[in-house]
Amino acid sequence: MTTQPLSATEAERDALALHTREHRIAPGEIAIGVVIGRTSEFFDFFVYAIASVLVFPKLIFPYVDPLTGTIYSFAIFALAFIVRPVGTMIFMEVDRRYGRGTKLTIALFLLGGSTAAIAFLPGYETIGHAAVMLLALFRMGQGVALGGSWDGLASLLALNAPERHRGWYAMVPQLGAPLGLIVASLLFAFFVSILPAEDFLDWGWRYPFFVSFAINVVALFARLRIVVTPEYARRYESLSLAPAPVMETVRAEWRTIALGAFAPLATFAMFHMVTVFPLSWVFLFTPDSPSRFLVLEAIAAALGTAAIVASGHIADRVGRRRLLGACAAAIAAFSGFAPQLLDGGPVGEAVFMLVGFVLLGLSFGQSSGALSSRLSPRHRYTGSALTSDLAWLFGAGFAPIAALLLSTSFGLPSSGLYLLSGAACTLAVLWLNREVVGAIE
Repeated sequence: MTTQPLSATEAERDALALHTREHRIAPGEIAIGVVIGRTSEFFDFFVYAIASVLVFPKLIFPYVDPLTGTIYSFAIFALAFIVRPVGTMIFMEVDRRYGRGTKLTIALFLLGGSTAAIAFLPGYETIGHAAVMLLALFRMGQGVALGGSWDGLASLLALNAPERHRGWYAMVPQLGAPLGLIVASLLFAFFVSILPAEDFLDWGWRYPFFVSFAINVVALFARLRIVVTPEYARRYESLSLAPAPVMETVRAEWRTIALGAFAPLATFAMFHMVTVFPLSWVFLFTPDSPSRFLVLEAIAAALGTAAIVASGHIADRVGRRRLLGACAAAIAAFSGFAPQLLDGGPVGEAVFMLVGFVLLGLSFGQSSGALSSRLSPRHRYTGSALTSDLAWLFGAGFAPIAALLLSTSFGLPSSGLYLLSGAACTLAVLWLNREVVGAIE
């Protein structure tokens, strides 16, 4: 099937008005679009993650104890990662038939709409088990939309990056994660601190979900501003950014996709071990205020943002392979004493979060698209999307529930095993496969 021209939706026409004259897209313009887009996605992600600990166990699962309710909530949390590859398959076909702008418009409205719909969700006491089914449905809507929101802007940024500064440009898309976490954490901390518990559970928690829809509209225009430009269209038509059929891509690139999914596993396992899981442990098993820990999380995320920026400089000096390998080894060592820090009171929690986010930032900053250069130009766009989906699924999707089950069954130190397994996978891929090593220098 030949690539169709980008369709002219209302949003695209508005964005296209900004680009009436031919010009080359500057890397800075792409970077802004990438950061805004990723921040909106991760804001949605963390708003749901925080509510999975503070709200849903009581609102949706009041008929079980708090621990069991949190485990059920984390099971629904994982649904988005399971269906995300399905979203990629569906929206790749939309992309091929109707264009990138149509795909992004539908995907981001689905993402914002699914997140906003959760804000109107009645509790179990109102509609019974239908509340559970609706929450699962909306969560899967988020996952499908995230699969469809892959826009190729990170790839375009890499294509426009100077060769000597690839590490620097590789870290730019990753800035969206800590920025989204900072906004989500502070927003929830504000409502938790100013509202009585009854009011927060009744209506206060819903406001961050409303905000997400507005943020997604802003992100949509920021991304369309890039994808409607003449240069993006040329990249699209030349197959540099064109979607290939999913099954064709899997048949042709399955080995690179599989290795690319496992190479950053240490990073993705670490991601939830310092964001979602510690909040659940502190909330369930310590007397600490959730608002205090959310503020601590925002401060740690700010430090993680600085570490992501630093990873760009370090990678350009020593190479992405060495940095990823060193970070995986450090994460493996961290897994041995991190749980004890989390169980060490306010000081231990602070050390756990600050050290954890520094390690996360250094590794996460260079984890995106580590093997994308090995994909053929025809399959690079679709293959990169599938690789990202699988990395999140295997590395992060089940991390909160796995860590919580291990901790409550065998003691908190056992939660480090999940983190250690991710580090071991990353080190194994980097050590055993010379082709991978060469691809991410």
